[in-house]
Amino acid sequence: MKVVLLQDVKSLGKKGELVNVSDGYARNFLFPKSLAKEANAQAMNELKNAEQSKKYKKDTEIAAANKAKSELEGSKFVIRAKAGESGKLFGSITPKEISAEIKRQKALNVDKRKIVLKGDIKTIGEYTAEIKLYTGISANVDIVVEKA
Repeated sequence: MKVVLLQDVKSLGKKGELVNVSDGYARNFLFPKSLAKEANAQAMNELKNAEQSKKYKKDTEIAAANKAKSELEGSKFVIRAKAGESGKLFGSITPKEISAEIKRQKALNVDKRKIVLKGDIKTIGEYTAEIKLYTGISANVDIVVEKA
């Protein structure tokens, strides 16, 4: 019997997959526990629509990431911070501050956890940060730290 899984089932498959199981296993275990439903025309149509919806959402996210990459790539962001005479900062520049500066200048919401720095920013100067926008899509931006 062909069934569509409603939840992940160990050693059988993941949610939304179409699998072939014995009639007794389906009727006595999967159906009573609401782990699966019979693969009739309506269930197959729902499965197809769910797959199309996932594909559309993924394509939309990739397009948004590419648009953000084109806006961010090669951009320079200037951050002013308090520093001593030797150019050493009081504290450091964090991804949170970089994210806030990107939002202020480009009106793009970039999650601070997606900003990758090669090291800590503790002195005045120029640095490069990588912003991971989507799996396999990232943009490099320049960060210029100036004395306030």
